[in-house]
Amino acid sequence: MIEHPIPASARQERQRRLGWRPILVAVAAACGVAVLGALATDLGDWYRQLRRPAWQPPDWLFGPVWTLIYGLTAWAGLRAWRAAPDTGARRRLLALYAVNGLLNILWSVLFFTLHRPDWALLEGVFFWASVLAMLVASARHDRLAGWLLSPYLAWVGFALALNGAILRLNPVG
Repeated sequence: MIEHPIPASARQERQRRLGWRPILVAVAAACGVAVLGALATDLGDWYRQLRRPAWQPPDWLFGPVWTLIYGLTAWAGLRAWRAAPDTGARRRLLALYAVNGLLNILWSVLFFTLHRPDWALLEGVFFWASVLAMLVASARHDRLAGWLLSPYLAWVGFALALNGAILRLNPVG
């Protein structure tokens, strides 16, 4: 069990005062990242002409998987934020989640908009590391929050392997 320096009653009082605001912020942030990433994802001619490995899932599966991951990430972030013992810890969590959201969007821009799977693969290493950092930091405050982020870590790892395979099949330049 994780010990918190502030009593549970004080944490509950803070949560009661804030009401729905943290939930709305978490949902809005997840939706914002999802929408911006989707806007950067163009499955047009360039993408359709890429040689892709036989083990790539069908394109229709990516939307539902990402929707689930965004929901789990919002839930994890909310749980960790609520369990964080002080303002500094909450700010560090928010910073990790914000950096991750930016890296998530940037990967789509690099791969789908700029057609640079090589740059996307390099950026993807930092993207994966940001998910790991979120998982570790969130788990420090709430064990379930860490577990909720584990599918995200696995999926981004899988996406990196897929990105690498696509790059091998379609060398840049």
